[in-house]
Amino acid sequence: MKRRNGIGKGMICVLALGVWILAGMMPVASASAQSPGVSVDIFGPGQGQLNLVVLSPRGLDGGTPPDLAAVFEEAVQQNLNFLPFVQMVAVDSLLGGDPSTGVRIEEIDLKPLRLAKVDLVVTMGWEDNNLQARVYDTLNGRRLVGKAYPELDRPKTPLAADAFCAAFMKALTGRNGFFNSDLAYVGKVSEGREIFVVSPQGRERRQLTKLGGINLSPAWDNNGDRIVFTHVGEKSHSLGIVDRATGKTRMRSFPGYTVIGPDFLPNGDMAVTLSIKGRPDIYRLNRAFQVQETLAASHSIDVSPSFDQKGIRMAFVSDRRGNPHIFLKEMLTGQVRRVTHDGKYNTSPCMSPDGRYVAFSRQVEGRHRIFVHDLMTGQERQITFGPGNDEEPAFGPDGYFIAFSSSRSGTYQIYLTTRHADQPKLVPTGSGEATAPAWDTSRIQY
Repeated sequence: MKRRNGIGKGMICVLALGVWILAGMMPVASASAQSPGVSVDIFGPGQGQLNLVVLSPRGLDGGTPPDLAAVFEEAVQQNLNFLPFVQMVAVDSLLGGDPSTGVRIEEIDLKPLRLAKVDLVVTMGWEDNNLQARVYDTLNGRRLVGKAYPELDRPKTPLAADAFCAAFMKALTGRNGFFNSDLAYVGKVSEGREIFVVSPQGRERRQLTKLGGINLSPAWDNNGDRIVFTHVGEKSHSLGIVDRATGKTRMRSFPGYTVIGPDFLPNGDMAVTLSIKGRPDIYRLNRAFQVQETLAASHSIDVSPSFDQKGIRMAFVSDRRGNPHIFLKEMLTGQVRRVTHDGKYNTSPCMSPDGRYVAFSRQVEGRHRIFVHDLMTGQERQITFGPGNDEEPAFGPDGYFIAFSSSRSGTYQIYLTTRHADQPKLVPTGSGEATAPAWDTSRIQY
């Protein structure tokens, strides 16, 4: 069950969600009373697209926008380009150019926007370093998002763009998470590997561990406060937990010298593969690193536990049937069933927080590809197609995006796709190898 970096590890996954954008452009929970307008369904197949234009920043009350206006506009454009259901429309492609004289809806001529089939329009109004940002529905002129960001400076401005785009995503889907979450990953440092954190857009990158050696398989707790990982020493493995805020790390070794693919349970306990009895079995540990119970054991290898957000189901890898396959354990009943039947090498399972989906890596014609298995229907879908190897999937907190590591560029990097196999996009993590993404899902509660 060894992999390229020595360990196969499923990461935290997230549920798929549906989104209906109605004429009132209200969140899903309250939109049922509105008349149908523009709609996008990212829960099921055949998702639609929204055409969106970002109008040029304007100074309020006749003033001139500050230099920060260009920083905010560029960050918003970059953020929204990550959304495959949003098609950006250039202002200069509109008939007559910018159709606005200000940032309020009554100052925007909606006719050329409707003629260009633009569904949404973003406006940005500045007064000194104070910003008002809005999104309007061009169908009926209703405001979808309206936010104010006072006293911005250069470091705060991209963060304000993230917050604005998070509000935009919330208004469209009823959930947020993508623009205000973090990815943990393994980055190459000299000849070793350390744990890093970065935003999915590639901002706020920082190194969490400086232990030396090889550190692998990061996974977040449900609060987004701690990351558990495997440290590979010269003679044995050990388990590490690093505090996100302080960077303080605790380490623990176990009999048998093997520590593979740790994950957190919802209550803060940990699940990890140890070889206490001479074979790799999955155990539950409490916060003091004490073994509480065996979660999966056989005469074969059992690794890579991954849980839904409520801890009702655990996916894991076992070769108890001769080849590595994905299995599922119902935590309340103890019932175990086989999930995958195709292929001879299925690894890195990742449960969605609602417990419906498992993303995993399967070897196809000598290359690894990402698949998603629907536990309700039994249907599987291949969502990545290379080139190179695609491995280690991790669902995002919005239940829509999936991060994974891929060698398609020649060096392993982290990419984002969706449950519907949209075109992968690179997560900028700087130079050097980046693998094993793990998404902080604490922003979403199911």
